[in-house]
Amino acid sequence: METLLALAIGVVIATSVYLFLSRDLPRMLLGFVLLGNGVNLAILLTGRIGPMAPALIADGADTLAAHTANPLPQALILTAIVIGFGLTAFALMLALQAWRRFGTLDAESLDDAEHIDAATLSELPGAGSALPNGGGHDSPPAGPRTGRAGGQATTATGRELFAPAAAGLPREDAQ
Repeated sequence: METLLALAIGVVIATSVYLFLSRDLPRMLLGFVLLGNGVNLAILLTGRIGPMAPALIADGADTLAAHTANPLPQALILTAIVIGFGLTAFALMLALQAWRRFGTLDAESLDDAEHIDAATLSELPGAGSALPNGGGHDSPPAGPRTGRAGGQATTATGRELFAPAAAGLPREDAQ
């Protein structure tokens, strides 16, 4: 039983590492969740799996009997599940706001957003509101946001979105 569970833990952690290496933010978040589950399973494995008596102290005894399950890993896993849920919810909200603000969840494009100043950031679509198009509706934009740099149409998935404002050029789609 322990060997099968150890192999399952290895598969879950290997899958989480594979997802962490992705440039797509939702895949990274899924890898984060899988890594938490893999660690929880590893902690559970250390607490002796099998048909053991529950961790209850009998009447008149001072300690647990030798054949009972270890309650500490179970308590640690319960705490880790609650903390992991909170962190996952927070990370999903950050990803949602990044997508609403920049129109992409590609890690390389989001890296470009770190290097723009506050004035440029306030000119980007959705900067005045958490909702796209100034809060007109709840649905996200259908495709990548587009702009124009030097007369050519560009997409928000690359460095082109930030180039016109960073160079001091007016944005044609801001009118």
